[in-house]
Amino acid sequence: MNEAPPTAAVLIIGDEVLSGRTQDTNLNTIARFLAALGIDLLEARTIGDRKAQIVDSLNALRAAHDYVFTTGGIGPTHDDITADAVATAFGVALPEHPEALAILARRYGDDFNAARRRMARIPEGGTLIANPVTDAPGFQIGNVFVMAGVPKIMTAMLEDVAPRLRTGAVVQARTIRVTGVGEGAIADILTAAARADREISFGSYPFGHGSVDEMGTNLVMRGRDAARVEAAVEELLAELAKAGVAAVLI
Repeated sequence: MNEAPPTAAVLIIGDEVLSGRTQDTNLNTIARFLAALGIDLLEARTIGDRKAQIVDSLNALRAAHDYVFTTGGIGPTHDDITADAVATAFGVALPEHPEALAILARRYGDDFNAARRRMARIPEGGTLIANPVTDAPGFQIGNVFVMAGVPKIMTAMLEDVAPRLRTGAVVQARTIRVTGVGEGAIADILTAAARADREISFGSYPFGHGSVDEMGTNLVMRGRDAARVEAAVEELLAELAKAGVAAVLI
């Protein structure tokens, strides 16, 4: 029996994201990163810089999934409270980590002030996640990976995270483009295909809402068994052809 693929969730932390001042791109980056490792991203939440909310969300997510990835709130300012919240969620102390302290001291030298020293606080039992961009580390504790909110830094941290993860079979995806008809015209065909093979995920993504020549739908089939995905593609193409629907594999 095949082992179930690992599952993951993302917790995006920051008032600046909720206010619209900052546009989050980290979720897309993490989703692509996990897909390449065969890890199913099943949930994502965006919350503000409120400790109780971070604690509650983190505890719910880490109990439900193999991995949780958080972004944001580990900088030097007063509203960077993610480390505090993670320590509370795990019920551990938040001491200065000797290695983190040494990394930051080397980075800042005479400018290593009290605010920057806050970034050396790591929940007890946590291990560091390397930051090749600005040196200030993230950390892992249990199945939780705590990373920076700045996209360039977060992306760089993923390089140190990847070897720590249990991977699964990568999902294979194929796309059929249907043109000249709306999504509703092929809904029954797609529903029948989905019922015929429940191991394959069938998605429908319409495009164009003007003239008939401009409208269409991308039908995406996903699955971990490449042969079954290809078989599903061929069967769906045949059914569309029978219905006189113009379709092409892209």
